[in-house]
Amino acid sequence: MSDQQWMQDVLGYLLDPMKPEEFLAEYHEKKAFIAHRNDPERYRPLLSIQRIDDLISGMDFQPGMLDMARSDPPISRPDYSFESGMIDRGAVARNFQQGATIVLPQLHQVDATLAGFTRSIESLLSCHVQTNIYLTPPEAQGFKTHYDDHDVFVLQVEGSKSWRLYDTPVQNPYRGEGFQPGAHEVGEPVQEFVLHAGECAYVPRGLMHDASTHGHDVSLHITVGLIVKTWADLMLEVVSDVALRRPEFRHALPVGFARPDFDRTQSAIHFKTLMAAINDEADLDSSYDIFVDNFIRSRTPNTQGTIVNLDTPNKAGQSYRLRPLVPWRLAEDGDEVVIITAGGEVRFPATAEPGLHILLDGGEISESSFEGLDEDQRQDTLKKLFAFGICTPVE
Repeated sequence: MSDQQWMQDVLGYLLDPMKPEEFLAEYHEKKAFIAHRNDPERYRPLLSIQRIDDLISGMDFQPGMLDMARSDPPISRPDYSFESGMIDRGAVARNFQQGATIVLPQLHQVDATLAGFTRSIESLLSCHVQTNIYLTPPEAQGFKTHYDDHDVFVLQVEGSKSWRLYDTPVQNPYRGEGFQPGAHEVGEPVQEFVLHAGECAYVPRGLMHDASTHGHDVSLHITVGLIVKTWADLMLEVVSDVALRRPEFRHALPVGFARPDFDRTQSAIHFKTLMAAINDEADLDSSYDIFVDNFIRSRTPNTQGTIVNLDTPNKAGQSYRLRPLVPWRLAEDGDEVVIITAGGEVRFPATAEPGLHILLDGGEISESSFEGLDEDQRQDTLKKLFAFGICTPVE
C-alpha cells in the first residue's frame, strides 16, 4: 500500500481485512484485536532496521531521544550514556548485543514519513498520536508484564514477536495512571499470539500484556499511541465554563471545612444547588469549541516544501489547493478573519474571507480569488497560506 493510500484509508492500512466500522463498534476501547495477514512488506515504507542503524550511527542523541529496556536483568540510562547525558553509541550497540531493546520515543517528531502517518490518524480520530519504536534482539524481552494508560496499535515491521495478554484490572485508566508493579496480580495469559512482519495488533489501555522476540531474527515494531480526550475532560471544561459566569462557584469552601467537627449539612444543600446550575447552564457547544480549537492548535504544522519552493507564491497565475489533512477552523475577529490551524492561528483582512472559503471548501485559488484586496494584500495572503502549510501549489 502506497503512502497516498494510507493517507486516504489509514484505518484500512492498520486493520485490513477487518472493516473500520466493525473495529470501532466491537473492539475500540473494549478488547484486543489482531490483524493477521500474509503481507510482510506492508509496513516497510514506514521504517526499517537499516533506518534505525543509520539514525543511531549518524545522530547525536540528546537525553530522552533514545532509551533502552530489558526485563531481566534491568538496564538504566547510565549503562548507555555519558556523564553529560548524551547517548553512547558504542554502549547502545553493546547492550543490544546483550539482549536490551532499543527504544526511540516520539520518532515521528524527526521523521517525515512517520509524521505524515501519524497526521493521517490524528485527522481521522481527533486525538494526539505518538510513535515509539522498539528494536529487540533475538530471544529477548524489553518490558515485564504491564498495562499502558493509552490505547495502542502495534505494527510489526520486521521479525516477529510473541505476545501474551492478561486481565484488565483497570478499565480505561486515566492518562498518567500508569501500571504499578505488585498492585495487580498478573495470573495466567488469557490470549497468546505471534505477530509477524506486516501484521498489526490493537491493545486497549488497561489491558496487561508482555511480549518477547519470536524466532532468531531481530524484531522491529512501531507502537502507535492514541492520546485521547475523555468525557471527564469535557465535563471539567463545562464546569469551568459555568464557573466563569456564576460567581457562587468561585466562593471559598466553608471556613473550617477540614476540621474533624465540621458539619457538612449546609455544604450538601449548596452542592445540590451548584449541580442544578450546571445542569441548567452547561453549554456543550462552547466547551466542544474550546476542545476543537485546542486540538487543532496543538497539531504540528506540515510545512514541507515551503523552504525549497520559496519563490512559488511569486509565480504569476499560480494556483493553490488546501493541503491534505491540514486541520482548520475559520473564525471572525473584528475586522479580521482567522484560520485556526496547526500551530496556532493565521490572520487575514476580513475582505479575504470569500477567497478563503473557496480554498477551505476544497476549491482552487489564485491571486484573482481575492477581489477585495489590493495587489500587495493578495500576494501577502497567498504567501501566508503557503508559509503556514495551509495550501499547496497545484502542479
